Amino acid sequence: MYKIMIVEDDRGIAQAIQVQGEQWNLQVHITENFRDVMSEFAFFNPHLVLMDISLPFFNGYHWCNEIRKVSKVPIIFISSASDNMNMIMAMNMGADDFIAKPFDQSLLMAKIQALLRRSYDFSNHVSLLEHRGAILNLGDGSLSYQDQKISLSKNEYRILLTLMENKGKIVSREKLMDALWKTDSFVDENTLSVNVNRLRKKLDSYGLTNFILTKFGMGYIIED
Repeated sequence: MYKIMIVEDDRGIAQAIQVQGEQWNLQVHITENFRDVMSEFAFFNPHLVLMDISLPFFNGYHWCNEIRKVSKVPIIFISSASDNMNMIMAMNMGADDFIAKPFDQSLLMAKIQALLRRSYDFSNHVSLLEHRGAILNLGDGSLSYQDQKISLSKNEYRILLTLMENKGKIVSREKLMDALWKTDSFVDENTLSVNVNRLRKKLDSYGLTNFILTKFGMGYIIED
């Protein structure tokens, strides 16, 4: 089932699209937190985003730009500000289509279905994990935070992936060593400590302090 995220502050419009989308067998999420759209984006991990231009706090262009930093997910703008300048700006920001309000629901669904087919019939959907504004891209193994793309070694990526997949839970050292063993590297207690400390220093240098916490005698945790 394809997942659609609606970034629209008019609740009536958003709910009408949700009802129509569910009739087309789509899983639809309506954005709640317009201060932090990216957290909801990473958590829901949609296959397509419907984006209004006029939104609380930050406009749709801002969020389109933020999404494009971490994902190639299709984005359709839906807006009453449908003059040529706004349409051109939307496309330049990375949008895939623009539909002017008011619009016909059937036309919207047809465009969504066509864009989903073009985007996913012959490709895989890239998953994302998010915490404190940091987004881990499982497609290319990179970490993005505040306009910065942080390169990770294979070991750093596996440590971060394991901890973020278990966010809010203590991950034992044994489990992390098992994750690192998949890299075909020799891993013992000291090797794990070196890798975790190196990753922590890297995260600290980008402003992600105390991102990974130690639970002495138990393991490590990324607190929810």
